[in-house]
Amino acid sequence: VTTTRIKPRPPPARLRPQRQTRLVLLTTRCPRRPLDQGCKDMCLATEDNIKDIEVIMGGGRKYMYPKNTPDVEYPNNEKANGTRLDGMNLTKIWLDNKNSNMAARYIWNRDQLLSLQPQDVDYVLGKSSTHYWGHSPRHIPDCLIQMYFKSGGLSPTLGLFEPIDMSYELERNQSTDPSLPEMVEMAIKILRKNPKGFFLLVEGGRIDHGHHEGKAKQALHEAVQMDIAIELAGRMTSTQDTLTVVTADHSHVFSFGGYTHRGNSIFGLAPDLSDVDQKPFTSILYGNGPGYKLENGSRENVSTVDFNHPNYLAQSAVPLRMETHGGEDVAVFAKGPMAHLLHGVHEQNYIPHVMAYASCIGQNQEHCSSAKSKHGPRTFTTLISVLLPMVSFHVLL
Repeated sequence: VTTTRIKPRPPPARLRPQRQTRLVLLTTRCPRRPLDQGCKDMCLATEDNIKDIEVIMGGGRKYMYPKNTPDVEYPNNEKANGTRLDGMNLTKIWLDNKNSNMAARYIWNRDQLLSLQPQDVDYVLGKSSTHYWGHSPRHIPDCLIQMYFKSGGLSPTLGLFEPIDMSYELERNQSTDPSLPEMVEMAIKILRKNPKGFFLLVEGGRIDHGHHEGKAKQALHEAVQMDIAIELAGRMTSTQDTLTVVTADHSHVFSFGGYTHRGNSIFGLAPDLSDVDQKPFTSILYGNGPGYKLENGSRENVSTVDFNHPNYLAQSAVPLRMETHGGEDVAVFAKGPMAHLLHGVHEQNYIPHVMAYASCIGQNQEHCSSAKSKHGPRTFTTLISVLLPMVSFHVLL
């Protein structure tokens, strides 16, 4: 479940297809030589290799359809048309590959999502489509998350709610596009039918987009949605049988300071003027990014602009078209079975080992037999908030 294009970016790395480069994402971008050697774009690789993912929700609808296929929601917008050069309709292939006794659903709007009856659904595919943010070619859209988990006899659901990324929460069409919490709620309702438990990965990916664009208000409202989704997942599961892990794969050069007073809006001004240029400054600033602006050779006076606007570009120290990631450590929070294994400072590749250990996957399973005999089967859900210190998991023993 993601607010960006359905894709293989979220951590840990083992959850995504291996590929030579992010350029090999779509048939429109895949170089001729790798194609001739059997290399597949990520959408097709996911369809071929991971047929048992039971719930897929996010954006990226256009990358599933043949080139120039009109979008179901935006038929008159050429930018929303299909892009595949191989002529494949991957949503149809996805549905056709499901067992006849499975109730598979492909959905593309909020009404369809909310009208799903979890008891009647085994697989869900849902996608979204609109906003492309101006990244360099190495950040062009990727497709489906690769996860290794055997179906427990549920009906699959594919939800593709926008042609590209889903809209920012502050700009979301609430009648056509679901929120992240709404997608998470339905995903858990469908997956928890499996008596063997389930694994769920959730990404608040537009947090990252907001920061890269220098739009702090958009980014932080996306973070709030992720927080709501994590709290909702906590209410729908139990710490007795659910490991929840919240983390990020990196930080941003994003800061908050200025000795602001209690009660002051986080998007507001610091209480004092700069003691150098005698101009006001916002409490939120970036180390670099598109918010760098000079007027007559000096820093812009932010009191003359609407710094409360959702798309206001927070001031940055260095001019860049896109703000960059930061290098500091990010937090890892956990609750539930085996949560004690996540404390202190760890390398990022330690996290998937904890997940595997908690869910009795892999080589070290000596602890599993006693746990099963004493407590019965355990479920493990995983929710991951990327690009702020928030993520959560749910696994089963």
